Amino acid sequence: MAGRFRLATFNIENLDWSPSAQDEFERRLAVLRPQLAAIDADILCLQEVDAQRPSAHEPRRFVALDRLVAGGGYERFFRATTLRPGGDAPADIHNLALLSRWPIVERRQLFHDIVAPWRWTPPADHAVAQPIDILFERPILYARIALPGGAALHVLDLHLRAPRAVPLPGEADRRASRAYAEGQWLAAQKREGQALEARLFVDRIFDAESAPLIALCGDLNCDAYDAPARILWGAEEAANGPRSLTPLALRIAEPARFTVIHAGRKTLLDQIMASPALAARCEDVTILNQGLADEATAPDPILGSLHAPLVARFRL
Repeated sequence: MAGRFRLATFNIENLDWSPSAQDEFERRLAVLRPQLAAIDADILCLQEVDAQRPSAHEPRRFVALDRLVAGGGYERFFRATTLRPGGDAPADIHNLALLSRWPIVERRQLFHDIVAPWRWTPPADHAVAQPIDILFERPILYARIALPGGAALHVLDLHLRAPRAVPLPGEADRRASRAYAEGQWLAAQKREGQALEARLFVDRIFDAESAPLIALCGDLNCDAYDAPARILWGAEEAANGPRSLTPLALRIAEPARFTVIHAGRKTLLDQIMASPALAARCEDVTILNQGLADEATAPDPILGSLHAPLVARFRL
């Protein structure tokens, strides 16, 4: 639509491919391709994009993603993706990808660039008493996109750790009460620490520009008012301050405000947060959650995704 653009985030649920599962992959494509067409995004942030080795002697690359977008509107989009931290190729699972109709003039990934790794010293009677290094699960992807007319759009694509207990060395059963409690606490530290890194990077953009257009997109693995989301707001309440990030999905009526269903409970795990200048340009927000399966009872293998896409439309 002239004078407007659509920005979307979509956890694509372990998008993978292998020659031995070609039929299963084609069934997924038959579901996912119409979803991507319905999203109709000019800028699309994806999470859980796996990378594959076409042969044992080749580095990993995005075979599944290439096949998903082949022949469709996203095939010729500019692309930014994450690498395994410290490596020169993608990780096997849970990479981030950003597809843009317009040129990506700057890209980088953040992985403990601002918030340093830290060491946790378990209690003295822990099975393994030496300190444990606490690292994030995966990088954050950043891209600066040149919009028509010359404005710059800053986009962060992120996927925070799920609230699942971190396995602890030396613990035979991580579901034992103590190991589970410690593992859950460490999971929260990882999730909130990476939210802080994203927030501090956003503040650097605010430092450099007077009214930047910033969109923070992705799977936060928390409810809309949980600690990681509040850290990302950067204010006492959402949309309260010149540097706050507004969770655009909160503009949707509550009955439709969900991107995941688990055991009948509907939650908003996926978000698009916008800086004040970008939020002021937002005309519409939609969650494409009609017919979304409950992840607690979904069949295996999954066709499509157990996350619903979140789409926002802005004035250029």
